Amino acid sequence: MADGRVLDILSAIDLTVNAGEAVAVLGPSGSGKSTLLGLLAGLDLPSDGEVSLLGQRLGELDEDQRAALRAGRVGFVFQSFQLLPGMTALENVALPLQIGRRAGARAQAAALLEEVGLGQRLDHLPRQLSGGEQQRVALARAFAGDPQVLFADEPTGNLDAASGARVIELLFGLRDRAGSTLLLVTHDQQLAARCDRVVRLDAGRMLGE
Repeated sequence: MADGRVLDILSAIDLTVNAGEAVAVLGPSGSGKSTLLGLLAGLDLPSDGEVSLLGQRLGELDEDQRAALRAGRVGFVFQSFQLLPGMTALENVALPLQIGRRAGARAQAAALLEEVGLGQRLDHLPRQLSGGEQQRVALARAFAGDPQVLFADEPTGNLDAASGARVIELLFGLRDRAGSTLLLVTHDQQLAARCDRVVRLDAGRMLGE
């Protein structure tokens, strides 16, 4: 609310993402892309309307129930990597597997880091890795549980062109192997072009596809 007025960040959004589909959300800064991603993932709830994730109406679930729905079934990749600074690359990737009580969590994490080209960086802390390497660790962590749905918020936004291109290849390679549904927000036309469909936002409204 600003000056006593309600501020609508998103309005009249009607979006369905099918299982296994890759959808990019494009739009200028401030258009509501990240807000939309947070709502679709159940990190926030809309003031009006309905959001369903994996067949569940999120408005009918409390915060703990939404977290339980996401656990092991939903992965996230963020622009700022969101790695735990005091944990090694291996520990960051193994953590969601350990929380989910998956057997052989460290071995699975090591295999994923090898897959993204970081088999020699298992014991490195995030501060000892480049931006591109940190994002590759984040990708390995996101796919650690073979998620049904992956949300990615500007996954190449903090990377140079070469690192961004490598992350794009890894993102889609891992997604194809896992068969995950992918929904990402981006300014990167190259990244959006890899998706099955593009949704455009401007000033909180969908412009069509």
